[in-house]
Amino acid sequence: MNIAIDGPAGAGKSTIARLAAKELGFVYVDTGAMYRAIALYLLDNHTDIENEEELKTALKQIHINIVYESGVQHVFLDLQDVSTEIRSEKVGNMASKSSALAPVREKLLDLQRDIAAKNDVIMDGRDIGTNILPNAELKIYLTASVDVRAKRRYDELIIHGENPDLETIKKDIEQRDYQDMNRDIAPLKQAEDAVLIDSSDMTIAEVVDQIVDLANQK
Repeated sequence: MNIAIDGPAGAGKSTIARLAAKELGFVYVDTGAMYRAIALYLLDNHTDIENEEELKTALKQIHINIVYESGVQHVFLDLQDVSTEIRSEKVGNMASKSSALAPVREKLLDLQRDIAAKNDVIMDGRDIGTNILPNAELKIYLTASVDVRAKRRYDELIIHGENPDLETIKKDIEQRDYQDMNRDIAPLKQAEDAVLIDSSDMTIAEVVDQIVDLANQK
């Protein structure tokens, strides 16, 4: 069984998908982490993503491996576990830009579909239900207000010892929403057969319970 969860940045997709997968005994596939791993490489190697040949050359050098340990996904870039490094705002912003490019999406498409074909999965991202897994048995569009998403991201960064600015985070989220929803390739949108969940006034546990209930109904 495949469950697709789409939605904008900061909606809590990763946390909720991870918990729901654990509850259901499914494999959790964080596609955003894959795009972030590519973004990290592009940043570290000062790749000009507007130069298609330079981008394609860089992508050939990138080897991403997904390892699951006790149900937790670890993302390896070549032989290095980059699961922590890819969570910075800088990498997230680059991922939003680079994930809109066809060569980047093509590199990850087969990997994502192969994992889904071999496992019961919950996969989250921007275009899972509309593009990656169009035949998923259950599709969720998870969202929340910009203010709520910004505050959640702010709290997350504080916990990790950073000193973020709430207004800057809010502007970054609004910019990423615009980029994700207006890109030419696989823009963020709700699939016609997706269930809309607005988590603005819901706890994480409430959202997880709703998704698990929907999955069990299937």
